[in-house]
Amino acid sequence: MKKIMLTAAAVLAFAFSNAQETKFGVKAGLNIANLGGDIEDTSSKIGFHVGGFAEFKISDKFAIQPELLYSTQGAKSEGSEEGVPYDAKLNLSYLNIPVMAKFYVAEKFSLEAGPQIGFLLSAKSKFEAGDFSEDVDVKDAYESIDFGVNFGAGYDFTENLSAGVRYNLGLSNIAKTEDGEDFKINNSVFSVSVGYKF
Repeated sequence: MKKIMLTAAAVLAFAFSNAQETKFGVKAGLNIANLGGDIEDTSSKIGFHVGGFAEFKISDKFAIQPELLYSTQGAKSEGSEEGVPYDAKLNLSYLNIPVMAKFYVAEKFSLEAGPQIGFLLSAKSKFEAGDFSEDVDVKDAYESIDFGVNFGAGYDFTENLSAGVRYNLGLSNIAKTEDGEDFKINNSVFSVSVGYKF
């Protein structure tokens, strides 16, 4: 993972020194988040992301876009115990820093890919069953840093307004485990966003 982030830093340094054009912007959108790995019986949870970005245009076809995003993620599960339906949610909040390489396959359409590091801001488990409701802080059960890789596409409607879709595949185990435990959980997030370049 350190090699990935060092590579991302080298790419950013290259972008700074070789950028023909630099634009800054803001973006926001919808997250459809879930958890993969050894966790079972979870379903997607709706969240959101919001933040800013800088686009360093290296050429007409290629750009580097680092971002800083606040993102709500996690998963939910539903079921019934002794005839009483329950609803459980794991609400995770991250400060994510993706560094995307964008290739413009057409004048306004781009494909993108790149690494991401995420810093866990909060983790809360909410359980509701009948009249019972419990909200517990579970941040200590999860790793504070998450590494992943993103794949996506974008379209520029105008010089300023754009939209994009992206999938984030978590590569690291976000569950804190005891020595000898082999239990893994990773983030999985599909997002749709709109952005505005200044």
